[in-house]
Amino acid sequence: MGYSPGQKKPCICIVVENLPVPLDRRVWQESCALRDAGYEVIVICPQMQGYTQPEEKLDGIQIYRHPLSEEANSVGGFFREYTSALWGEFRLLCKAWRRHRFDIIQLCNPPDILFAAAAPFKLAGVRLIYDVHDATPEMFEAKFGKRGLLYWAVRIAEWWTHFFADTVIATNQSVSNIATGRGGQAAEDVFIVRSAPKIPTAKIEPNPELKKGRTHLVGYVGVMGSADGIHRVIEAAHYLVTELGREDVQFLLMGFGPEYENLVRLRDELGMGDFVDLPGRVEGAALFSALSTMDLGVSGDPVNSYNHHCTMNKVLEYMAVGKPQVTFDLKESRYSAGAAAHYVSEVTSQALGQAIADLLDDPARREQMGQLGQARFRSELNWEKSVEQLEAAYAHTLGQA
Repeated sequence: MGYSPGQKKPCICIVVENLPVPLDRRVWQESCALRDAGYEVIVICPQMQGYTQPEEKLDGIQIYRHPLSEEANSVGGFFREYTSALWGEFRLLCKAWRRHRFDIIQLCNPPDILFAAAAPFKLAGVRLIYDVHDATPEMFEAKFGKRGLLYWAVRIAEWWTHFFADTVIATNQSVSNIATGRGGQAAEDVFIVRSAPKIPTAKIEPNPELKKGRTHLVGYVGVMGSADGIHRVIEAAHYLVTELGREDVQFLLMGFGPEYENLVRLRDELGMGDFVDLPGRVEGAALFSALSTMDLGVSGDPVNSYNHHCTMNKVLEYMAVGKPQVTFDLKESRYSAGAAAHYVSEVTSQALGQAIADLLDDPARREQMGQLGQARFRSELNWEKSVEQLEAAYAHTLGQA
C-alpha cells in the first residue's frame, strides 16, 4: 500500500493489555508491518517488565503506556488488574484521539473486556478490529478446572467484543471457527494471521558451549506460566537421568514468567542443576544461536480445550531453524508441525522423557523431521504470509477490498 506525500496516512491504534511492546512479539511485528504498509501506528500497552516509559516513539511507532495495578493470579486480582487496565486504556485512547484522530482501533486479547474502553469511539466512526490471540473462555476453564462464574463472564465479554468488531483477526483455524461460531461473525470478516518468528538475515552460528560437554541439547523457549507444563519438562529430564541413565543430555529452558522461581526451585529439589539450565528470557541473536544448537525442541503444554486452540510460538520457532520436536498431542500443534514433531498421547513426564530419549537415539529421523518442518515453515507458515493476510484485513476494514 502506498501513499503520496500529500495524502494523509490512515491512522490505527493498537491496544494490548497483557504485555508491553516491543516485548509482545506478535503485536510488535504487526505494528512494524502496518507501518511499512503506510499506516500511522499507535500502540497502547501496560508499563511492566522493564518497559516503564509512559510515552516514547520507537522505530516510527508511537507508544503510550499506562500503569497496571498488578498481574492477576486470583479472581480478586483479575478484577483489580482489569479495572486498572481499562481506566488506563480509556485515558490513553482519549489522549491518542486528541493527538492523532485514528481511523481504526485494533484490540488484542486477552482479556476480552477491552471493548469497554474502545466502544465510545465507535460513535465517532472509528472501526474496530478484534485480534484474537487466545480463546479466553477456554483459557479460564483450563486455569480453574471448571466452567464457573468467571468462565461465563468471559464468554459474555467475548460476545460483546465480537458484537462491536467490524473485522476479526484469528491466529489459526480453530480460533477462526470460534469467531464464525459463537462469535457470530461472517466468514468474509475473519482473517487468519498466524504468529510466526522473523528469522534473522545474518548467518546464525551455533554455540556448542550450551551443551556443557554433553552429546545432546534439548531446548525450550517460551512463557513460563502455570498452564505451560514446563514442570513436566524438568521432571522428564529427571526421568532421563535417574531412570534411563542418560547423562549425555543437557536441557536449556529459555523464558520467563510467573512460574519461573517455582521451576528453578523444582529443578534444584530434583537435583537437576547440572543438567537443566534456566537462563531466563533469551532474545535476538542469542536466541536463534541457541535454537540452532539444539538437537530437538520440547513442549510441555498439557492437552486441554484451551491448548487445542493455541498455535504455540515455540512450535514454529523450532521449525524455522529446522529442529524436530517432542510435544503432547494438541490439535493446532499437529496442524502446524505435521511430520516435524513426535506427538506424545500420554500426558506424563515419563512418557515425555521416553519420547525425547527415543528421538535422540534416531538421528536419521531427527534430520528428516527437521527438514520437513523447515520446508513447511518457509512455504506456508512464515511471517511474510501473515503480513499479506494482515494487510488484507485492514483493507477490508477500510472498505478497500
